[in-house]
Amino acid sequence: MKSRTRYVCSQCGAASHRWLGRCHECEAWNSFEEEAVPAKGARGAANAMASPAAAGGVGVGPVSLPDVSAEPVRRVTSGIGEFDRVLGGGVVPGSVVLIGGEPGIGKSTLLLQVMARLAVDGAKTLYSSGEESLQQTRLRAARLGIDAPGLYLLAETRVEVILEHARKMKPRALVVDSIQTATVEAVESAPGNPTQIRESASALVRYAKSTGVPVFIVGHVTKEGSIAGPKMLEHMVDTVAYFEGDQHHSYRIVRAAKNRFGSTNELGVFEMSDQGLTPVDNPSELFLSERHEGTSGSVVVCTMEGSRPLLLELQALVAPTRYGTPMRVTTGLDRNRVSLLIAVLEKRGGMSAQNSDVFVNVTGGVHIDEPAADLGAIIAMASNLRDAPVDGRTVFIGEVGLGGEVRGVSRLTQRLAEAEKLGFTRALLSKRQSGAVVGSGGLAVVGVGTVQEALYAAF
Repeated sequence: MKSRTRYVCSQCGAASHRWLGRCHECEAWNSFEEEAVPAKGARGAANAMASPAAAGGVGVGPVSLPDVSAEPVRRVTSGIGEFDRVLGGGVVPGSVVLIGGEPGIGKSTLLLQVMARLAVDGAKTLYSSGEESLQQTRLRAARLGIDAPGLYLLAETRVEVILEHARKMKPRALVVDSIQTATVEAVESAPGNPTQIRESASALVRYAKSTGVPVFIVGHVTKEGSIAGPKMLEHMVDTVAYFEGDQHHSYRIVRAAKNRFGSTNELGVFEMSDQGLTPVDNPSELFLSERHEGTSGSVVVCTMEGSRPLLLELQALVAPTRYGTPMRVTTGLDRNRVSLLIAVLEKRGGMSAQNSDVFVNVTGGVHIDEPAADLGAIIAMASNLRDAPVDGRTVFIGEVGLGGEVRGVSRLTQRLAEAEKLGFTRALLSKRQSGAVVGSGGLAVVGVGTVQEALYAAF
């Protein structure tokens, strides 16, 4: 029988019977790769391997909504508080977690630590690596001080073999490092191919759902920062977490981009050391540890990441431009949002930056998505523009509208409690919210209604 081939987009997984220079689905250029179409028998074998019945599962028909159990999901704590926070409170049995990040940022290190913590009280965990030998993984475990008898290592890329060992062992958790090296023998294509990634992930998902064993999958990322392979991979799993942070700094941030069992706003903060990734109990103190008070353009803002308030240093630099068009460069804040705030500062605050380059940076590698940092960004730009530093013990909390008004934010009590805990003495926020909040201890609450009032109070 003549073998058939097709072309599959490496970015989104779209298929075509001929090669195309540009994908008709995701519009990526030069992304189609040729692969063999699996025969009907091979496709059936692959589906059988990944079916719930093959893994010991039983098919369930339609069930009425009131008959479905409403008991909360029982989570298993990993012993690493920051990792449990990202997952929503712990590891959910039968869940599939996809973890992506830059090479060398700490994905394998963190999962090896998690597997060692779960391998207690006679329980077994299985760590399967397709990129490292058993000796390499053992040496890393020795550097981390891990010597858990219940942690089993496997150097394998074939998904059928990995799942066969897992069914015999019945581990508490399974790690596959990485999905780009995993292969299904019934699929005739190279590792990392979109079809191989899709079929491998499908088999792992079916195994997790039918046995209740949580599966952690490591994923490589592209130059754009997204997980390599078809986008369908992120839809198949329950949780998608990304490692963030600069490899030249010691701290790492794990952020959930998708979570079916918890909030996607939670993040975990770790510090990389010789003993691996150490959870940071007080991230605000870490991010502000290198701050120099008395510098113009430096302010402290408070943002909420899920249920956790974070105090961050926001820096601004306003310098005369050497080109016809001023530059607007931002790190950690949305560039369009900063351009909007510059316009508000000029129109409502009476300060001109139209002939100046503006650089805004959030230290610590954290990206602020909520508008609660608007007031701090405006004060930071005005401070550097006037070369007048603000009080280092003042925290700025508030959203700024196009009319120059300062608006209130959510969870203000938690933000103020975090600022007071770190020794701040004053908080500038919306006048509407200041009437309902009474400063406790040494924290004085100052309400401002407009940008002009905020500039007057800040300086």
